[in-house]
Amino acid sequence: MAKDGTMRGGARPGSGPKRKALAEKVAEGKADSAVVLQVPSELEGADMPPVKDFMKQAQKGGEDFCAEEVYIDTWNWLRERGCEKLVNPQLIQQYAMSVARWISVEVFISQTGYLARHPTTGNAIASPYVSMSRDYMKQVNQCWFQIYQIVKENCSVEYGGASPQDDLMERLLTARKGKN
Repeated sequence: MAKDGTMRGGARPGSGPKRKALAEKVAEGKADSAVVLQVPSELEGADMPPVKDFMKQAQKGGEDFCAEEVYIDTWNWLRERGCEKLVNPQLIQQYAMSVARWISVEVFISQTGYLARHPTTGNAIASPYVSMSRDYMKQVNQCWFQIYQIVKENCSVEYGGASPQDDLMERLLTARKGKN
C-alpha cells in the first residue's frame, strides 16, 4: 500500500518467467506439473458447428466474401491439433470476419489507389481505406495471437506447421485475381 492509502504496486502483468507450452513440459518429462488429458482412441470429435449466415452474405460490390472459408480452415486446423473445443467459436468467427474484411479492403485499395480527394477542398489526401486496412490487420493479428496462444498452451503434440495465418497473403493474391 502506498503512503496515501491507495493500493498500488505489486506484481506487474506479464512479469516473471514465461509459461511453457504443454508440449514442452511433456517433452521435458515434467508432465506431472501439467495436466495431460488421455483421450481414448475410439472417440471422435463432433462435426464443425454450422457457419453463421452473416459470414455467408453477399457483399455490396458483388465480390466474394471469404469469411466462411477462413472459418472452416481455422476450425479444421484447430481440430487437427485437438484444440477445437478450447477456442471460443466467437473468436474464430471474429478472426474469419476480420480476415475477410481486410482482404476486401486490400482489393479495393488495389483498384482505387492510395490517394483520394478531400470532400471540400478537392486536394489529394491519403485514402481512408489504407487506415481501415491497417486496423483490420491489427484485429486479425490480435485474434490470431489469442487462438495460437490457446493452442500453444494446451496442445500436447507439436503445434507447428502451416497455419491459417500463413496463407493470408495467398488469399489476398487470389482474391485480387478473382479466384476467391
